[in-house]
Amino acid sequence: MTSTESTLPTPLPGTIAGPPGFPDVVLVEEGMREGLQIEDAGVPVKDKIRLLDALSATGLRRIVVGSFVSPKWTPQMAGIDEIVEGFTPAPGVTYTALALNSRGVERRAAYIPHKLSLEDERPFTRVHLCDVFARRNTNRSQQQEIDTWSGIVERAAADGVTEAEMGVNAAWGSNWLGPFRHEQRMELLERQYAMWTDHGIAVTKVFLGDPMGWNLPHHVEADLHAIQERWPSVSTFHLHLHNTRGMAPISAYSALRTVHERCTVVLDASIGGMAGCPYCGNGRAAALTPTEDLVHLLDGLGFETGVDLDKLIETVALAEEILGHRLYGHVSKAGGRPKADALYPMDLPFIETLEQAQHFRLGPPSYEGAMSPWKEPITSPFRTDSITPRKDDA
Repeated sequence: MTSTESTLPTPLPGTIAGPPGFPDVVLVEEGMREGLQIEDAGVPVKDKIRLLDALSATGLRRIVVGSFVSPKWTPQMAGIDEIVEGFTPAPGVTYTALALNSRGVERRAAYIPHKLSLEDERPFTRVHLCDVFARRNTNRSQQQEIDTWSGIVERAAADGVTEAEMGVNAAWGSNWLGPFRHEQRMELLERQYAMWTDHGIAVTKVFLGDPMGWNLPHHVEADLHAIQERWPSVSTFHLHLHNTRGMAPISAYSALRTVHERCTVVLDASIGGMAGCPYCGNGRAAALTPTEDLVHLLDGLGFETGVDLDKLIETVALAEEILGHRLYGHVSKAGGRPKADALYPMDLPFIETLEQAQHFRLGPPSYEGAMSPWKEPITSPFRTDSITPRKDDA
């Protein structure tokens, strides 16, 4: 990978420096917002605060705490003020919240800067490629979204803004209209880019959203290559990839291998994959990349995430306890790759169920009564640790 020659902006809060050959990463935890908004509205505020405080203790650097929206349409966010007032911020963590209208912005402003921060101060234009989803999600047509651009750009120019963001949502396909072509994405981005630059404002960030989970890694890679080649001023790439069909982690990895070193990739994730969309036809199946799985990948690639994976897995377990159902990640079910001081006992009995597989965090009680057919203790010349006896030998 080659470095971009554009002037790079100040890193976003929570940026994780990339190892050689990789871009920097901002990992955004969306469990409290995108996750809880598809769950039961009856989850008590005190439990949400417990979950947020547990997330804060994991080493995650950027957490979305919820949305300042109407409880009529999103009852799961009805207690957002109590949550923000009740949680304990951790040093070094940036907390943000979504606000979709002037009333929400006003409510959120009461907590800035002592508890919340703004997501990104760059103004942005955005459009859904799927007109049907736009109408279902925001009660606006695609053309109505486009019609807002001129006002946004003109206000930004009047305020002396120098950097902006452009983006497309439902970028790769729609459950109602089918797949979208690369040329469609680039044409809508080109129109936004021209409008910003005609007003003397540089476009330094691109948002690519995928609420219906149509992303495929080779499409993501082709789009990112084209954006970098056509608009070298862009140095930050925000990918909101739903894992509806299992492609989001692969597409995220493709993005990390494609974006230039010294640029930044913003990746949205959620503990356990907890997420979904009531407007897209897939409900909770429209999950996000599980945060614990993404941290496991980043750590393996050499990123120093600073996240305690064990604590993160315990937080997933807490979320499952609070929600009353199992979540969707892999690392939370099998654990990370065992470290040298935590390799599995060689006489570990048969492990068959997901409950038994939790022995990596819960120990022998998780597999009590499991079959253990070995007549002699298993040894290996490649293991020098003491042998854990089988239960019937103890």
